[in-house]
Amino acid sequence: MENLWRAATGQDPNPDNYKGVEFWANPERAGWLTKQGDYIKTWRRRWFILKQGKLLWFKDPASVSRRSAPRGVVSVGQCLTVKGAEDIVNKAFAFELSTRDSTMYFIADTEKEKEDWINSIGRSIVQHSRSVTDSEVVDYDSKSRLPTNPKVERRVALLPASGFHFLSTARSSPCRQAKLKLKQ
Repeated sequence: MENLWRAATGQDPNPDNYKGVEFWANPERAGWLTKQGDYIKTWRRRWFILKQGKLLWFKDPASVSRRSAPRGVVSVGQCLTVKGAEDIVNKAFAFELSTRDSTMYFIADTEKEKEDWINSIGRSIVQHSRSVTDSEVVDYDSKSRLPTNPKVERRVALLPASGFHFLSTARSSPCRQAKLKLKQ
């Protein structure tokens, strides 16, 4: 029934969204998460794989192979925030992943797994965001700057305790997370 619903609503991911990603081998991170559905707001446990800037999910680890198609794909380079969301969904170990157009909610099995997923996804966002430049990335855990790159479009604050927040430095675009200060 779920496959019929996904096909009818166009939810099957476009193969171009994960073309060239060998998700079946050596993922950056893989594990179980519970994900809230996009249209029917039920919670389903899925096997997630983070690789090459893509967060892909499958029914279970046995369904991951060279020939398989994921149930969903998110390009993390399009994401703006990943942060805890226990207070929003009223569930322990919950976190959210937000793009300009939508917010997805996930639940990990433990607090450590939640923090590990937030950190892994956040670092992948930084690595794969088209407008983030190395000179503008500051890891506030280590207080270090990454090597410089001449283009400057967005600043990123890596705050693993509270999530990852991306700030626009364009004059025409307000900061997406006002509580963070832009470095001058």
